[in-house]
Parts: sequence; structure tokens; C-alpha cells
Amino acid sequence: SIFSKIIAGEIPSYKIYEDEKIYAFLDIHPVQLGHVLVVPKEEIGDILDLSDELFSHLTTTAKNVIAPAIQQATRCVCVWFSIEWLWVPDHAHLHLIPLLKLGDLNPEKAHTESPENMSIIAEKIRSFIL
Repeated sequence: SIFSKIIAGEIPSYKIYEDEKIYAFLDIHPVQLGHVLVVPKEEIGDILDLSDELFSHLTTTAKNVIAPAIQQATRCVCVWFSIEWLWVPDHAHLHLIPLLKLGDLNPEKAHTESPENMSIIAEKIRSFIL
């Protein structure tokens, strides 16, 4: 999948977090600057096919490590979580989207950010991951 190519370094990404089981990086068409995708390294299409252990690790790391860093870096009201597979059907993943104000979630707001803004927000989010 495209995510496997990103994880392998074949496609560049703005990496936020990586461990032995998951890889997190900025969405290149963010709904809000700081929109992060959290992807299991294992290519599994349906979230229901993830092992309980992998599902737990994915969501717990997103909740306890990545989302708080996004919240601190963006000063958002909250971080919206969405489990996805539709746009990349062979690789289940989480979207973590910082909402600057309630009612801010609108997929039509997805846009392209400058490489400079992407680098700045990626570094800022990483700086809050302990």
C-alpha cells in the first residue's frame, strides 16, 4: 500500500512517531495543520482484522502519546479520532485531527500545506512526545 511505501521510506513523510508496531506521520492533505495518520506497520485492510494487541497498542499510543503532543503543539480544543480504511482500503489507520474550535471538522477543508509549514508543525508535535 502507499502507507507501506511511506513506512519503508520509499515515499517521503513528515514522521511524528515510530515504534516496532506503528508509524505516525502528517497527512499531506490535512483538514487542519497538525492532522496526523497513525498506521500499523502490518498491512491489514479491515480494522476488525487487527489483533486485539495491535488495536490496543495503536489506539493507546494515539491517545496517550501522539494526541497530547498534537494538542500541545497546535493549542487545539480537542483532537478528533477517526478509524479509517476507505481511502486506503488495504491499510487500516487512524486520523488524529486537531480541532481549533468545535464545529471545525469539515473534510472539504482538506488542503495542501507548504513544506515549510509541514516541517514546522511536525517538529513542534515531535517536541512534545516524551
